[in-house]
Amino acid sequence: MNENSYFHRLLTSVFGTIGMVWRQDRSGRNPWIAGIFHPCEGLGTEDQIEATFPGSKPGSHLRIDAVIGLMERFLAGEAVDFPLDCLDLGLCGDFQRKVLRQEFRIPRGRVMRYGGLAARIGHPRAARAVGTALARNPFPLIIPCHRTVQADGSLGGFGGGLKLKRALLEMEGVAFDGNGRVLEPFFQQ
Repeated sequence: MNENSYFHRLLTSVFGTIGMVWRQDRSGRNPWIAGIFHPCEGLGTEDQIEATFPGSKPGSHLRIDAVIGLMERFLAGEAVDFPLDCLDLGLCGDFQRKVLRQEFRIPRGRVMRYGGLAARIGHPRAARAVGTALARNPFPLIIPCHRTVQADGSLGGFGGGLKLKRALLEMEGVAFDGNGRVLEPFFQQ
């Protein structure tokens, strides 16, 4: 086994195929999730995995299997609490880690504005930088970047497309007005 070998699993859901990639050190005891992939326009999940982690192999690990079980329940519409300590946050820079940790705290059924998230991490004028950090989130769904929207309540962006972002939010109970904007009661203060 290499110093760090990469493995992946694919999950089928109503949202399409979801992929989870983890690395395993030589001991095999401490796997760390290195990426989560969902369908995106123009590129299949397996293609994304191969492009990002060439040579990763299908695999299984007790700790990862537990997270995959949570992911399956989440994708079926259940409220679950994902562990943050299974993610390889060392793949991210300091600013992105701050953004992702704060994003992780947004509860199911709530959203936050990019500017509000920027203020929460102590950078109130960094809404665009927050958006960029979320766009590069290697752990979507576990770190629910779909829960951050533009100042006017419109969806903004999402790697899996706006249709998927809205579907995830609706699954979590978030409601929209006739113009596709999140209703005010669903914003976290």
